[in-house]
Amino acid sequence: MRSLATEAPLAPPGAVLRLMVSEFRCYRQAALDADGDSVVLTGPNGAGKTNVLEAVSFLSPGRGLRRARLAEIDRRNAGMRWAVSATLGFPAGALAIGTGRDPDAAEDVDRRVVRIDGIPQRGPASLADHVAVSWLTPALDRLFADGAGGRRRFIDRLALGFDPDHARRVAAFDQAMRERAKLLQQGGADPVWLDALEATMAAEGVAVAASRKVLVRRLAAMAGRGEGGFPVPVMAMTGDLAGWLDAMPALEAEERLAQALAEARRHDAETGGAGAGPQRDDLSVGFAATGMPAKLCSTGEQKALLVAIVLAHARLVTAERGRPPLLLLDEIAAHLDAERRAALFDQIRHIGCQAWLTGTDEMLFASLAGRARFFRVADARIEPR
Repeated sequence: MRSLATEAPLAPPGAVLRLMVSEFRCYRQAALDADGDSVVLTGPNGAGKTNVLEAVSFLSPGRGLRRARLAEIDRRNAGMRWAVSATLGFPAGALAIGTGRDPDAAEDVDRRVVRIDGIPQRGPASLADHVAVSWLTPALDRLFADGAGGRRRFIDRLALGFDPDHARRVAAFDQAMRERAKLLQQGGADPVWLDALEATMAAEGVAVAASRKVLVRRLAAMAGRGEGGFPVPVMAMTGDLAGWLDAMPALEAEERLAQALAEARRHDAETGGAGAGPQRDDLSVGFAATGMPAKLCSTGEQKALLVAIVLAHARLVTAERGRPPLLLLDEIAAHLDAERRAALFDQIRHIGCQAWLTGTDEMLFASLAGRARFFRVADARIEPR
């Protein structure tokens, strides 16, 4: 990190001072000076507000808040590949991050490149050492009602705030599972090779499940303090592997998973996949006050639970890493009543996060005047208010 401390304005550590995008979604080129303050983006639907949040989400590992293919992010008919760059403020100075779709990769190759202070990195995983990002989008409103895969991805995203290697372990397990499934469906696979793949699945899978369990337990404890005017969630990871980790040491759980996979080869060859592993676990969430499962609660109650979890995560990240995560909150204010909006804004200030908030009605963010920078977004233009 180069020393630019005299040039960087005071801001929460790791906050975005300046964001620039090119050929990104609806933007040919755009820049936004936040100077480390929280950011409020208002404008009509379809103006490009969420695109700005998506650009910020690419300052962390992964596929961004929309989980889109990288080629889908290129500005339509531009014939060029997208890029995002940002200057982050730290006590030791400013840090420059650049990322985008690899300009040298074939059109059908989904790969992005990363530079930190101009130095090429091995991949997006390197970003986790510098930036933690959490987000809530309208797509997450059905998190508790839809399938378990979305809940696992939600927890995996939060886990990156503490464990940058978590994404690598998830990818390693998924890769081994795909290779095993392919061999089983082809038939006649070498048992030794299957043993090796299942050993990888067992080791990586147990590590993934254990990381999820530890995080969920810590989130539940933090949220259980009842801070911030939001409901207290009851949270747990459920499923066979999660249960094994409650009942036995991790090494014994690895052995059991490897054995279960070996015994299920014929069945898994017919179904395509794996009947055991962290991909079968789920996140269970309910209201502590009533015991009601989240999936049976109203949309507003579910939203309040999600906010409580994300705020608990932000407090944990801040305590452990010494700097708060970036919070991306898309269309958040419209789904909270006035009391909970005020509680959310107070918690953002209390935790010290730089929050990026979007909405169509600027008046819903009026209480943030003097605490955030306001921008109007329209026709792929970003103008300060």
